[in-house]
Amino acid sequence: MVLSEITTYLNSQFPLALQESYDNCGLLIGNTDAEITGTLISLDITEEVLDEAVKKKCNLIVSHHPLIFSGIKSLTGRTDTERLVIRAIRENIAVFALHTNLDNHHEGVNQFLCSKLGILKPEILKPLPDKLRKLVTFCPESHATQVRDALFNAGAGHIGNYDSCSYSSEGEGTFKALPGANPFVGKPGKLHTEPELRIETIYPAFLENNIIAALKQAHPYEEVAYDIYPLTNKHQSLGAGMIGTLPHAIDAEEFLISVKEILHIGCIRHTNLKNKKIQRIAVCGGSGSFLINDAIYCNADIYMTGDIKYHDFFIPENKMILADIGHFESEQFTKELIYNFLKKKFTTFALFISGTITNPVNYL
Repeated sequence: MVLSEITTYLNSQFPLALQESYDNCGLLIGNTDAEITGTLISLDITEEVLDEAVKKKCNLIVSHHPLIFSGIKSLTGRTDTERLVIRAIRENIAVFALHTNLDNHHEGVNQFLCSKLGILKPEILKPLPDKLRKLVTFCPESHATQVRDALFNAGAGHIGNYDSCSYSSEGEGTFKALPGANPFVGKPGKLHTEPELRIETIYPAFLENNIIAALKQAHPYEEVAYDIYPLTNKHQSLGAGMIGTLPHAIDAEEFLISVKEILHIGCIRHTNLKNKKIQRIAVCGGSGSFLINDAIYCNADIYMTGDIKYHDFFIPENKMILADIGHFESEQFTKELIYNFLKKKFTTFALFISGTITNPVNYL
């Protein structure tokens, strides 16, 4: 298996365009032409994880948290990160990170957490803005189906639980082929009027190059006319956190006890439960304090995430229960999630879920 085969697949499933501006996802160490003999999947990269990779003969580590997060100006071994980078290079181990581009995916970290906790029909809590475009193009009716299918196959036309979405209207196009042109219809030097369909569809902005290439490949005209419009609509399938419901209302304390057991949490910090019944649950794996107000706005009965500061617990003002379930604990199933995606594509390739517990937090 060549490294580029794996990185190309992962980038197609979880595009780098989905990562937050502060993040550093993708291939961090390694030659894309290198042959990969095995892949170790981890939450973090530590000395113990590198030991495990060497022992299992894995020369690729796919981790959730990036090994290189901020800029490195030297490799002297002064910091833990520098030492790990130096060792990975020395051991010829490639490093790939799937972080906020996995968090922001509708089949990512939060969806998997919801499935583990029995939360039904989860939806994105805070959809991403500025990620949608509208494409408008014009073609003769005889080729409309061909053009639509090409656009849909390239990733256009998805709205929620529906695909192949478009709109068409009839009209007339005019053009005059200039010297050197090879028109599909009409004659050079003469104004031509052609009955055409106006086809409209939407697509994720990060697929634009693929969409336009597919359009030009399928369209019969030598010069393809099209317009691209930026949309302010939020992409309902991409974004931070998720919110869903339990099959029935449950006592809040009873629910948190079950969460503690499922996630093997040392302790859960939370606001006053007041014998409340809960059913509408919001979650965000990792550090999710920035979504507290979004959870309140979406009428969550309880919001669970990690790294909640003292003053953040005052924000809900009894409108909602707020619970800190731990950064590591809320993301621990990410290894299994990444494994499932890779195994679905590379069924016979050597894939291993790291058995190393990288959680630096301990409880008495």
